[in-house]
Amino acid sequence: MKSVIIVYHSGYGHTQKQANSVYEGAKSVDGVEAKIFSVTEIDAHWETLNAADAIIFGAPTYMGSVSAEFKKFMDASSKIWFTQKWLNKLSAGFTNSGSPSGDKFNSLVQLATFAAQHGMTWVNLGLLPSNSINSTPADLNYSGSSFGAMAQSQHDAPSAPHSGDLATAHHLGKRVAEMSLKLL
Repeated sequence: MKSVIIVYHSGYGHTQKQANSVYEGAKSVDGVEAKIFSVTEIDAHWETLNAADAIIFGAPTYMGSVSAEFKKFMDASSKIWFTQKWLNKLSAGFTNSGSPSGDKFNSLVQLATFAAQHGMTWVNLGLLPSNSINSTPADLNYSGSSFGAMAQSQHDAPSAPHSGDLATAHHLGKRVAEMSLKLL
């Protein structure tokens, strides 16, 4: 049985919805056990992360970067980095911002750099963008990312993120879980 862990931070609940979709995608794959943790409870789960086959990182994009709470988690992993306990694990990432761009790509690069520093192998989204003239936010990969799952959650839209963003997050979780079975 392979183990995929989703570790995330969510300030307003939007990224948590995205994280839940990633989790549902990962746990939908036979032969994979998925777990989900918020960085606010991570102190109880370091050993679970160390034992995982894959870790999917998720954070909202605030001011063009991952949230401070997620950054604290990144910094706290330095002892793990020193001992290389995450070496050769699969990794992937997702992020959410309040505007269509929101500089989300920068957050995904930050997550991928963090994973690379730990010696992890980054799994991309593996989807073409939904960029036809008839595309809507309900479509899979509407934001057109290749690097990881992106979502938009306007602050005054309680139903956010869009259904297509949540489907894209589900796809990411499923893809990482499937890759863990193929590659590990």
